[in-house]
Amino acid sequence: MKHRIVVLGAGYAGAITAGRLAKRLHRDDIEITLVNADPDFVERIRLHQLAAGQDLPVRPLRKVFAGTGVQVRIAWVDSVDADRKTVGLIGENGAETLPYDTLVYALGSTIADFGVPGVAEHAHNVASKPAALRLRERLNELVAGETVLIVGGGLTSIEAATEIAEARPDLKVAVAARGGVGDWLDEKAQTHLRASFERFGITVHEHADVTRVTGDGVVTRSGAEIPARMTVWTAGFAAHPIAAASTLTVSEAGRIVVDATLRSVSHPDVYAVGDAAHAAGVGGKTLRMGCATASPMAWLGADAIAARLTGRAVPDAPIGYNSQCISLGRHDAIVQKVTKEDQPTSKVDVGRKGARVKELICKGAAWSVNHPTLMVPSRRRRLVVTATAQDATV
Repeated sequence: MKHRIVVLGAGYAGAITAGRLAKRLHRDDIEITLVNADPDFVERIRLHQLAAGQDLPVRPLRKVFAGTGVQVRIAWVDSVDADRKTVGLIGENGAETLPYDTLVYALGSTIADFGVPGVAEHAHNVASKPAALRLRERLNELVAGETVLIVGGGLTSIEAATEIAEARPDLKVAVAARGGVGDWLDEKAQTHLRASFERFGITVHEHADVTRVTGDGVVTRSGAEIPARMTVWTAGFAAHPIAAASTLTVSEAGRIVVDATLRSVSHPDVYAVGDAAHAAGVGGKTLRMGCATASPMAWLGADAIAARLTGRAVPDAPIGYNSQCISLGRHDAIVQKVTKEDQPTSKVDVGRKGARVKELICKGAAWSVNHPTLMVPSRRRRLVVTATAQDATV
């Protein structure tokens, strides 16, 4: 009987993991199933572009993984029973149960509203393709002079604000942040960011803690009202609730707690990669959500699974960072070099050079998904460890 590997989620982390496993393991010994709700690969790091009116390449997952040995199932994940080693799905034929021997949980994240009233009713977001398309439709309905307010001061907020401002210069774009906007960046990067905001005419409301979203804007903790015709919520992301509803050990934020090999600390046949994993990086700091974490996690998780199943040394080197990339429309960007612990350095690329680097990184990430079994320097190895033996490995 083949060893059944089920990968939940085909974002950057899940898709790269599935492809790398297909490259590392002999297909006579394994059966890899990749489950995803959307039939296409979604470039999440470009969803602000989609929302602003740009069309993105369509990459059908079944076409991407054709000939790799990875079976693609288009279905919603409804539940995970980590004790019985099954996954509940809702697909074309209704509800069904999918068993596994090894599970890779890569369902990513969704919008975090932090309990702020009105977010669900009145705010748009760019946390998924459907959400970005709804935002795009609403933007098309706005007329010149109306205000779009972006709530949040992080990477997604900055990219959404500048992309919308560039695509719709007839609109008024504003940003409201609990603290500063991009205040973690190096001084050079912050200076460039402020100049870009001024060039786009973006109004910034810093230290504006939004406590309520209405149909006419937002209300801050101080009681101030910031009017807006449309509000876009980019104040943070949260893990999908499926893991927290299972018997898997999760963090306070609902992310699966894993060891240095991205293996669940409570269920050794479950691995978590991407936004869904609560893992320590270089220096012991919890790895942040984002594509910069997803790809290295996919490499490490896939290699750890393959190593255990084939009786080889299991890699466990902590993941470190290299840079933070922020697009500022299509022709400007900030590439902030960081330490492995994710602390900013004085090395920064900005402007058109930064935009070229950012675009190269985005294209490289998509290329790695679109060519799942290429450029991986390994051979397909035979399994020598049974599922029972794998469970006993520590």
